[in-house]
Amino acid sequence: MLLVALAPLLRLVETALWPAGAFDPGAALAQMSRRAATRALLNSLESSLIGAAGAVALGAAMALLLALADAPGRRVIAFLFVLSTMMAPQVVALAFLSMTGPASPLLGALGVAPEPGSPNPLLGRRGVIALLALHHAPLVFVTVRAGLRHVPRDLLEAARAAGATAPRIVWDVVAPLMRPYLTAAAALVFVACVGNFGIPAMLGMGHGYQTLPTLIYQTLASNGPQVLAEVAALSLAVAGLAAFGLGLAALVSRETAPLRRGDSAQAFFRLGRGRLPVAVFLWLVVLIALVAPLAALVAASLSPAYGVALSSDTITLENFVEVVARQDVTARALRNSFLYAGSAALALGLAATPVAHFLARRRGALPGVALTLVELPYALPGVTLAIAVILAFLKPLPVIEVSLYATAWIIVVAYLARFAILALRAPMAAIRLIPVDLEEAAQAAGAGSARRLRDIVAPLAAPASVAGALLVFLTAFNELTVSALLWSAGTETMGVVLYNLEDGGFATLAAAVGVISTLVVALVMLALDRLGRRAPEGVIPWR
Repeated sequence: MLLVALAPLLRLVETALWPAGAFDPGAALAQMSRRAATRALLNSLESSLIGAAGAVALGAAMALLLALADAPGRRVIAFLFVLSTMMAPQVVALAFLSMTGPASPLLGALGVAPEPGSPNPLLGRRGVIALLALHHAPLVFVTVRAGLRHVPRDLLEAARAAGATAPRIVWDVVAPLMRPYLTAAAALVFVACVGNFGIPAMLGMGHGYQTLPTLIYQTLASNGPQVLAEVAALSLAVAGLAAFGLGLAALVSRETAPLRRGDSAQAFFRLGRGRLPVAVFLWLVVLIALVAPLAALVAASLSPAYGVALSSDTITLENFVEVVARQDVTARALRNSFLYAGSAALALGLAATPVAHFLARRRGALPGVALTLVELPYALPGVTLAIAVILAFLKPLPVIEVSLYATAWIIVVAYLARFAILALRAPMAAIRLIPVDLEEAAQAAGAGSARRLRDIVAPLAAPASVAGALLVFLTAFNELTVSALLWSAGTETMGVVLYNLEDGGFATLAAAVGVISTLVVALVMLALDRLGRRAPEGVIPWR
């Protein structure tokens, strides 16, 4: 992690603040004060703040209804709602673009498409903000529901015995207990919105709404490595916005008192005649967030050309044949995504158990410092990490005299740095549940540390380690924010190809790529769901 995470980030800071070998923050401030950079900064702040507010409102409502009320189909709804955020942002943006506008095959098939030539309502500022809120609402849902599951049931029963109605119990008892979780969730969603590239790139970049990540991408794509000092300064601005959100989340978590143990309050509220309206609301959210845009994406992938209404006469699989069998770039991107994401998942999965054992069992300050180092690349926006990795590995490495720039290795290195924490969280939780006396008994019997790790810890932590590796693959397979700045000819990934196809006007081919990537994500999520029965509580977000 010193090599793939800390060294690149230090190189980024050096390039931005020590451009000529001497400390000169004025150069970075000059870059950030340019008109385009200032406008992008304000747009990033606006979209992230409003998007986070919308995500908190929707995610908290979903968490409350699915955790504390006896709503029907809770587990299925939770799975589908979280699936909507597991889809890559660029796939989400493409799906919603396919669902709205005059060229929508789905709306054309239903006969309700807008007038030809009318603009797509999602393009521009309002579409970016709306999709950021909707796409990140499940993150709030996961965070708040985790807190709601630990609300002691007797507190709610005492309030009910005192005559409080359900809304009064929620407002006076549940809301104060959940305030730290809501604040932390809002801060985390703000950071996620700041670093989001796929949605602003697909909906805003060509339509007058530039954010900092898209400005960095456009600047680097247009000018190449010679503008690295300029984009390094912009990347520090992105990191600064993210650091504000992370600092707020850390402050809240430090001041949060753990909820006392007791019987869970799950399904405490009986909806009675309200079950039907609540079920309609929940399924309507899933319909808007996942089902309708996914159906529109499938319809676009089965359409022979952009804007052609889907019918029994026009439906075709030609787009799938084209992207899988005929176009070398898309077939190569599919192989690359499996290879890069799979390599990172395998490497991190194999290392997870011994590293997690060290972090969970070792005393002193070193484990805390190491864990912070592992968390840092995931917490920072992907565009910041990508620029840092380019700066660190642009020149030939010492001894071997080989540069990783413009190779597949630089993408894999970035994946290792960014997703290491995902591989470690599950086995760390599992190892903390393993009684220490098992290892102490083995040590008393003469087993060394390697033997104890192999015979006791590894078998018990194996399900959690596999779950962590699958989470890495799930996140890395459709990743775009990092790959968009690191790919080169021959190292394209699924996210990059989908964005390039849509940007080039091949919307139906991009839709086919989006359907394939979503299918892979859904299959991995189903595997994780089955594995979640043997993993520690809280490891699988939707369980």
